[in-house]
Amino acid sequence: MDMPINTLKRNLREGKTQIGCWLSLGNTIAAEICAAAGFDWVLIDTEHAPNDLVEVHQQLLAVPAFSASPVVRAAWNDTVVIKRLLDVGVQSLLIPYVQNEEEARRAAAAVRYPPHGIRGVSTGSRSSRFGRVKDYLPHAHEEICVLVQIETRQGLENVEKIAAVEGIDGLFVGPQDLAADLGHLGNPGHPEVQAAIAAVIARTRKAGKAAGILYFDEAGAKRWIQQGAQMIAVTSDSAMLVRESSTIAAKYR
Repeated sequence: MDMPINTLKRNLREGKTQIGCWLSLGNTIAAEICAAAGFDWVLIDTEHAPNDLVEVHQQLLAVPAFSASPVVRAAWNDTVVIKRLLDVGVQSLLIPYVQNEEEARRAAAAVRYPPHGIRGVSTGSRSSRFGRVKDYLPHAHEEICVLVQIETRQGLENVEKIAAVEGIDGLFVGPQDLAADLGHLGNPGHPEVQAAIAAVIARTRKAGKAAGILYFDEAGAKRWIQQGAQMIAVTSDSAMLVRESSTIAAKYR
């Protein structure tokens, strides 16, 4: 059996813009609906959403029926957490709150087997199609995409060092946390935050890595695309439900 191909990783390497949707509801049907909508990727969130490992696994079974590539945001840059996600078949990971080169190296090492990394070895997990991909162990990292989030002033200062780490495929801005760390809690539209976002995108692209961002404002998202962001989350399952349910209810009041 052949190694599962990571379409998202290949598209990012080719410079293609990838539009995505955040999955926060922890619901397989919602994941399936969003994956079928035409997005290039969907992200199953385990940091700020009630998705546990079993729910991630269930959504991974639903999403591949469509063209959207599944991504999972780990709850933290933790080797054990990442190992368990990899073993259930996750090939694209978003790692939150990476602030420096050392933390980026830790994330990259977590997806590679020794001697190049520290990933624990399982020969019968879903990642290798339960052992049916015979050359999985030496080649697994080639199809794993590691994206790290820039969410702090320290991360902003270390963009080039983080981007230079082997095994890091892209840097992804977390606007809300970055705004908070810059002293503008709840206001990612502040000029200082906007300038910081623009700097991360430009510096990441100059370093030869993909730049990404979560930005639900349409005009803002399109502006970041024009400025070089390749991977943009433009909505979420929960945001769409909140917006549409409120809109429909208001029509009958």
